[in-house]
Amino acid sequence: MDRTIWLDGKLVPESEAKISVFDHGLLYGDGIFEGIRFYNGRVFRLEEHTKRLFLSAKAILLKLPWTEEEVNQAVCETVRANGLQDGYIRLVITRGVGGLGLNPYLCETPSMFIIASTISLYPQEHYEKGLELITCGTRRPAPGALSPQVKSLNYLNNVMAKAEAIKAGCVEGLMLNEQGYVAECTGDNIFLVKGGKVFTPPISDGSLDGITRQVIFELCAAAGLTLEEKTLTRYDVFTADECFLTGTAAEVIPATKLDEREIGAGVPGPVTQQLLAAFIEVTRSTGTPF
Repeated sequence: MDRTIWLDGKLVPESEAKISVFDHGLLYGDGIFEGIRFYNGRVFRLEEHTKRLFLSAKAILLKLPWTEEEVNQAVCETVRANGLQDGYIRLVITRGVGGLGLNPYLCETPSMFIIASTISLYPQEHYEKGLELITCGTRRPAPGALSPQVKSLNYLNNVMAKAEAIKAGCVEGLMLNEQGYVAECTGDNIFLVKGGKVFTPPISDGSLDGITRQVIFELCAAAGLTLEEKTLTRYDVFTADECFLTGTAAEVIPATKLDEREIGAGVPGPVTQQLLAAFIEVTRSTGTPF
């Protein structure tokens, strides 16, 4: 299937969607991205994703020639062109074409492309039985290097951590920060349930303030569940009653084992299942129509 790609203002066949070898997004990972989901003909939390995209651009001194509304329209146009009702959007902005040097100011015009496709990040059995995790040796970059709130194209740190997890027979791994505290997983935020309360690391500990993470905050408030941002250790994960991960692609998925230790009873717990059901309901019934 030759998908239709939005590339710098035009819809083109996938086979014709190309960028220059001198693009700094390719040469140096100099750019930003967003992963966005759409369900039942609606893009979920589109405005929030676009706003975060523009904040990432501001943080890396990347001046965008589009407005937020123009980006939203381009996203919807791409999904319509591919004839999909449910799926995943990858929105990428690069610094653009420049010279063979780091100077970002030699890149005159940013480039944007948007992909709309289907996605299945984890097999269904993992949603039913839970993920097994390992702790990765690769640490999250320190916030003093680059804020974890910037969704940069340079994802090599997480890629290497993902490789560790896969080599160990797992599909996801836990990443710690330089102080040894829990930050997040290679592609997902992490939540724990202990004594009926829900806990997640603060973004100051190296986690991305994910859109799905924000939805869980809202769902906990609506359900009357206490949710606290708290610095966490591996011990907290080992001794939690429940654990679940969140992300745009992953949605909400239970984790039932870390480093050979069963978490809680070793099966998805009631709070996790409650929040997963609430998440499915809100994602299938709200969003920006396209």
